[in-house]
Amino acid sequence: MTDQAVDAGGVELSGHTSQGNEFLGRTRELKELRADIERAGLDTLAGRKAPRARVLLIAGRPGSGRTALAEELVRQVADRYPDGVLRARLSEPDGTAVPVGRAARDLLAELELPAPAGAAEDDLAAEFRTALASRRAVLLLDDAADAEQVDALIPDTPECLVVAVSQGPLTGIADVRPCTLGGLDTKSAVELLSRLTGSVRITVDPRAAEQLVEECQAQPAALVLAGGWLAARPKAAVADLAKHLRAEDDEETAGTPLSRVFRLVHGSLPAPSARILRLLALAPAGHVDPHTASALAGCSVSTARAILDDLVDRGLLRPVASPLPQYDVPGALHPLLRALTETHDKPAELQLARARMLERTVRLLQSCRAITETDSPHARAKLLGMPRSLRFPSPRAAADWLRIRRPALLAAARLAVADGELDTLARRLLSQLVRTLVAHFGTQAAAPDLYGIHQLVLDVAERQSLPRERAAALLNLADLDAQTGRTAEALVRYRAALDAGREANDPYATGRAMESVGGAHEELGDYDRAADWYGRALVQRLARDERADAARLYGRIAAAHTYAGRYGEAVRNWRAAVAGYRKLGDVAAHARALSELARVQEYAGRPEESLRTCQEAVEWARRAEDVRLQAALHLRIADTLDHLGDPLAAGLHRSAAERMLGEELQETEQEGDPEDPQPEHAANACEIRSTSAED
Repeated sequence: MTDQAVDAGGVELSGHTSQGNEFLGRTRELKELRADIERAGLDTLAGRKAPRARVLLIAGRPGSGRTALAEELVRQVADRYPDGVLRARLSEPDGTAVPVGRAARDLLAELELPAPAGAAEDDLAAEFRTALASRRAVLLLDDAADAEQVDALIPDTPECLVVAVSQGPLTGIADVRPCTLGGLDTKSAVELLSRLTGSVRITVDPRAAEQLVEECQAQPAALVLAGGWLAARPKAAVADLAKHLRAEDDEETAGTPLSRVFRLVHGSLPAPSARILRLLALAPAGHVDPHTASALAGCSVSTARAILDDLVDRGLLRPVASPLPQYDVPGALHPLLRALTETHDKPAELQLARARMLERTVRLLQSCRAITETDSPHARAKLLGMPRSLRFPSPRAAADWLRIRRPALLAAARLAVADGELDTLARRLLSQLVRTLVAHFGTQAAAPDLYGIHQLVLDVAERQSLPRERAAALLNLADLDAQTGRTAEALVRYRAALDAGREANDPYATGRAMESVGGAHEELGDYDRAADWYGRALVQRLARDERADAARLYGRIAAAHTYAGRYGEAVRNWRAAVAGYRKLGDVAAHARALSELARVQEYAGRPEESLRTCQEAVEWARRAEDVRLQAALHLRIADTLDHLGDPLAAGLHRSAAERMLGEELQETEQEGDPEDPQPEHAANACEIRSTSAED
């Protein structure tokens, strides 16, 4: 979001688009900045080729129009950079620096390039710089907190341009001359007022307009609020506003021009609007929509939207170009809003407003996920039980909402644990966010976001010494590592999760970690260790009489022995798996286990036994109505019969397999291909087992 309520192309109120978007003033600054692009750098003067992109710095206080100037500069030079403009904000509204890794990941996403989940900050920054090495683009880094943030993202090519915006100089970046902003020139400042209030009041009393500009020190953000105040009062004189601000200026607590005008505007608002405005200081990352405002204030969504639109007209919010109604809280106003909440609102009221907002977010996520589960009667009933305002008309609409609101939702997750606690509401929010992302986008596509969410849980668990939550977070992070090919890193985390599970005396986490350690060793080709760890997990499952998990582990042990060439051990464990599934009455699993047993018997050089087992497996696959497995088994029987010297019988089984596959294909074409189900997250999403999350 910009640092003032301005249009991206000039110092004017976003809500007053009818006034035009011509950029006002800053002619000298623009000329100097454009000349600075062509200026010979220190490397050029020394006879060396510039190794990095030229960096232009626009410095000024929030509200000075620094972002608007940067955007206008970028607009003027954009045609010289055919690969476009990339933007990143390097500070949160409260001034917290955005981690370089997060900024680099978002920039890579803007380039539609993959960013490995769990990659280190330096690696992500290097990957972004590499991506720009062959491009000619402009990088706009807004609201930079320090030089290190900017330096990490500067492309290693002179063909790119970096425009950085900050409050002061970025000491440490070579060959950068800051363009420091003060107020607008008087003519441009008066023109801005004229656009906002209408020309008549300015024309009839130009001296009063100049006095108002002087009281605002020609700061664009202060002028925008002053213009919004006058626009809402057609009968008010410009001189009256200037006189009022001058009187405030004489008080000891006057503050900056922006703070004086802001106090005046806030004091003139109707009580419900003023309250919503103050509570927007709690909005995650300054991103607001009608649901956020409605939950914060405890009013209807329609009422909240009407108030938000009115705040836009007054210059207090900036609308975002989006298919959904969305708004940004100007960064220059954020500290003023927080100061007002401290003086006007009780801490308990703010805490309750925050809880209402996070609870509304949880319910929207539940609705967003439930609409993907149309086959579930429970999900349908839950969806129908929600208020109409929380429902989505279609899965596509829900996915679009999730994609558009993703930055705000991730910011809400960070806000939920910002106080270092992992209360029930925070757990539910994190759990629902993970499950919803997986339901709509799949684990692979959502992996970077999932990684960040699970890391939030891990950070809190480690600070608060919560071993159970630490084990759950480590398991989830390790699963993501394993799914994205970082098996060695996954193994380290699985071992750490095992230690945490033992510390918490959590049999679920301990058993899961043991099995996952075995899986990581298997993936790394260490089949002896894999079988050993699967065996440890099996002992625990048997001790707890968890028969289904025990049968599955027998199969995993058998697979590890098969890879290692120990077919006798593999056969024994597959027989145990078969017996386990038979006792459980799991027909489908019983058939699959028999099929794998037959395969190993064939590897072991026992074709007659393999043939008998395959024939038994066919019968169980038929009972399970698994046509594909039946066909595969018939083909395996055919191969075995060929090996045993019976080609006629082998041909019959091949014909049966072809007939089954042909019939299934025909049925699929008639019914239409169903949508592929999204993969389930291996760790049951954001499961934190110390409390049961409400679904």
